[in-house]
Amino acid sequence: MVHTTQPRHVVMVGIGATGFYLLYLLSTEKVEMTGRRRFNVISKALELEIGAESCREILYAERGKILSRNNQLTKMVDSVMRRLLPGTNMDKKGWQVYVIKDDDSANAFVLPGGKVFVYTGILSFCKDEDGLAAVLGHEIAHVVAHHPAESMSNKLIKLSAGIASSLLFDIAGHVSSLLMTMLYTLPSSRTQEAEADYIGLMLMAKACYKPEAAIGVWTRMHEQEDHEPLEFMSCHPSRYNRMKRIQGWLEKANEIYEENDCKAVRKNMPGFRKALFRTS
Repeated sequence: MVHTTQPRHVVMVGIGATGFYLLYLLSTEKVEMTGRRRFNVISKALELEIGAESCREILYAERGKILSRNNQLTKMVDSVMRRLLPGTNMDKKGWQVYVIKDDDSANAFVLPGGKVFVYTGILSFCKDEDGLAAVLGHEIAHVVAHHPAESMSNKLIKLSAGIASSLLFDIAGHVSSLLMTMLYTLPSSRTQEAEADYIGLMLMAKACYKPEAAIGVWTRMHEQEDHEPLEFMSCHPSRYNRMKRIQGWLEKANEIYEENDCKAVRKNMPGFRKALFRTS
């Protein structure tokens, strides 16, 4: 209850808030491909270490279901990824694709450090290599923009607010935790997803994948989400807002596509094809 608040708690919270504000000012940085400013206190070294540990855990959990490097699907996913990477400022070393045979899981993600995981269940939403590029471009964009580090930093804000509320109101931080999730953490996630959509679209265009394919992929996913929630769609923006934004970005993406003479590139390179996503 409020009447249990002690003066020393108010002083402690005040000092903590001042310190955190100074930390926030010193720890804001710009996302290179969009110019958005965000809070981040996680070093690149720590982000990579967490990514490596997560990779080990996933490989152990999915053992027996990971397709070989010589598998047709693995080669195709790797090929699309390799075409997207030159559009980023990321070190190309260490990037590796893992395709997991699980037709019931429509999921894909990229860990810090460049470990790419694609579950075969998502391939039916992609339809072809352009669609696959939309998914991979989006996931690579999260790593390009260091969203994992930003998310971890945001959780520190939530934790700090919970501690402060528990000191002031003796409610163990439950209300504060809920409020911060509603007002800060989830909106931040939606901001990251929209940013990944934008960056991914530009990466597609630079790599000569058709930007319009992104609309088809996200539409198919959102339609499925109406019937059964998809793990891949967690915390993503609404279908209407997402499509409206992507439509607004298509003109710029198509300009990049034209500047790279992509029509001629696609005509002369047999690697672009209507792929049959066989999972056998």
